[in-house]
Amino acid sequence: QVQLVESGGGLVQAGGSLRLSCAASGGTFSRYVMGWFRQAPGKEREFVAAISWNGVSPYYADSVKGRFTISRDNAKNTVYLQMNSLKPEDTAVYYCATTERFGATMGAAFGSWGQGTQVTVSS
Repeated sequence: QVQLVESGGGLVQAGGSLRLSCAASGGTFSRYVMGWFRQAPGKEREFVAAISWNGVSPYYADSVKGRFTISRDNAKNTVYLQMNSLKPEDTAVYYCATTERFGATMGAAFGSWGQGTQVTVSS
């Protein structure tokens, strides 16, 4: 079982940027598709972005396309989420997760999850 630890969340003004990191341990990081999800208060968890095993093929939710960039460094067992042009509606707890299914966007397809990091965007 892979252990995941997110970091990099915080408070930022609308239009600002944050970079989230997710460090993995206890498994073979490069075998997994890595994803980011978020959950706002009172809302369901939603898919944000994911990236293929080799980092070549990212895919995104329409709500973040063009603003967020997912990347990974397999040598460091870490996946990143660069978030630009942040909006108040991006406020949520952000989670990273693993799957072996490229193209998956449903939470049920993802196995290991981190504890989450809070992102708050003020207007």
